[in-house]
Amino acid sequence: MKKILLASLIGLASTHALAQDEIKFAMEATYAPFEYVDENNQIQGFDVDLANALCEVIDAKCSFHNQPFDSLIPALKFRRYDAAISGIDITEQRQQVVNFTAPYYDNAAVFVALKDKVADQSALAGKRIGVQNGSTHQSYLTDTMPGVTAVPYASYQDAFLDMQNGRIDAVFGDTAVVAEWFKKGDTLSYVGQPVTNAQYFGNGFGIAVNKNNEKLLEQLNGALKTVKANGTYQQIFDKYFGE
Repeated sequence: MKKILLASLIGLASTHALAQDEIKFAMEATYAPFEYVDENNQIQGFDVDLANALCEVIDAKCSFHNQPFDSLIPALKFRRYDAAISGIDITEQRQQVVNFTAPYYDNAAVFVALKDKVADQSALAGKRIGVQNGSTHQSYLTDTMPGVTAVPYASYQDAFLDMQNGRIDAVFGDTAVVAEWFKKGDTLSYVGQPVTNAQYFGNGFGIAVNKNNEKLLEQLNGALKTVKANGTYQQIFDKYFGE
């Protein structure tokens, strides 16, 4: 019986060890340039390239799993995935549920509308503003701008289309994501200045992991330091955000 029990324990330990050879990243892949699905139905983007670089340092395999944004942190809590990398703002509220790596991207948020539709941020009062469901943008509008209606969407692509079709008046999103939309034409304009309220934005994007997975958190932080020191991070950054 003892031999059987020992063999079972060894088998469980081996299975766990093999599982650690793959880091399963969850992301919401409609958030270009951070993550998006290409014409070959493959997830690509800044976050994907960065995660692959981190996995190379850690000597682990990466896999990427497309999930609704508002399910990412709950999925980590229940250990469905190992980490989430999806342009996730580091906030005090989220840190109560998951741990974050050191920031890997400095962020801010902006309002955008169709040209000549909204003069400035004060003119947003009474307007319908699209945000991604479960995002800090949604929380910011709900908490600090009671005069507007935050309209949640599963993806910013849907919000952008609704704004073009006149169903909402503006969209509130991350600067880098909104900048991608401006490449598609000259129908848009920024509304006011970027928002950097530290309670919601300005702390950077972090990779989220389960509270109890301290080993993975340590590995990812160590790998982040390595790719920043050896120039890999800058190469990836320039690929997506360089002029």
